[in-house]
Amino acid sequence: MFKIQTLNKIAACGLDRLPRDNYESATEIVNPDGILLRSADMHSMDIPASVKAIARAGAGVNNIPLDKCSERGIVVFNTPGANANGVKEIVIASLLLSSRNLFEGITWANSLKGKGDEVPPLVEKGKAQFVGPEIQGKTLGVIGLGAIGVMVANAANALGMRVIGFDPFVSVDAAWKLSHEVQKAASLDAMIAECDYITIHVPATKDTKNLFNEERIARMKKGARLLNFSRNGLVDNAAIKAAIASGHVAGYVIDLPEDELLGVDKILCVPHLGASTPESEDNCAVMAADQTREFLERGNIRNSVNFPACEMAPTGKTRITISNRNVPNVISSLTAAIGASGLNIDDMLNKNRGDYAYNIIDVSGDVSADLVAKLQAVDGVINVRVIPNCK
Repeated sequence: MFKIQTLNKIAACGLDRLPRDNYESATEIVNPDGILLRSADMHSMDIPASVKAIARAGAGVNNIPLDKCSERGIVVFNTPGANANGVKEIVIASLLLSSRNLFEGITWANSLKGKGDEVPPLVEKGKAQFVGPEIQGKTLGVIGLGAIGVMVANAANALGMRVIGFDPFVSVDAAWKLSHEVQKAASLDAMIAECDYITIHVPATKDTKNLFNEERIARMKKGARLLNFSRNGLVDNAAIKAAIASGHVAGYVIDLPEDELLGVDKILCVPHLGASTPESEDNCAVMAADQTREFLERGNIRNSVNFPACEMAPTGKTRITISNRNVPNVISSLTAAIGASGLNIDDMLNKNRGDYAYNIIDVSGDVSADLVAKLQAVDGVINVRVIPNCK
């Protein structure tokens, strides 16, 4: 029986993926094997020693102490792409919202409440101040061509926009899904200079901090609009405010409001609604549960943020999974210990990611407690798990 602790409300359709005859899930649970969460902050949490996996029903994992988890061999999953359609739709909505000055116009129209029969003529007289351009035929730059960026690019292309994409690390899967009409940018700065609209879809890292600083914003086309539905810190707040005040940038939409951006003309602060759809929450819950189950039952890793992707079809035999530091001689020591115990290795897969590595080893026969202890004692090994009759 596997025990799963939920730190947030997880959609029922996700929990239903965990068979009740083999799983117990609750918010209060002793010695859980896995943790499912959405936005709960785990940094101050005393994570039980029993925890083998943590799955975030969402993309960002800044609420999870990744270094601590990696050191203990806890595999952390996220759900990339599960909320992509929800984010795509709000990005397209925000393109129109910003371009057509809809928020400002609606706010102004509501201010006419109580003027009775004067409202229609006042509307006709005042609407000119909210005139804004159509997006058809305009150029959109998409920075980051992951699951969300690809969907945004394709949707904008279908709406008649010229779309340019920039992502030096675009995956093969993403490239297959991208419309052939989306153009590839030679460089980020070259793309920025010709775009009427720019939307950002990259993670927050030391390399992307203040990606749009004063210098880069100055390279934007005069009157362009910028959208950020990714993370805080990608756009320098002071620089974007100055560019809007000068008229160089026509508008900024951000899905992660900060105090200094609230109430600023031409800056629309959306209250983090990008993935706030019931469909996104359901998709994320299902994906998180499926990945957790696959790991606990078969040892396979899919969409981990701290360990390598590592999947091997089960053989029905005993499976040993081992996480270790990515240092020399670990594999030879592991295989030597297994051979010395009299077991034959039927199949094996080793993958590494940065400082850590992961192994799946299928063997014929039962794995003794003595062998587990010898494997655990190998220098560099973090943890060892045995899955009997892995199917």
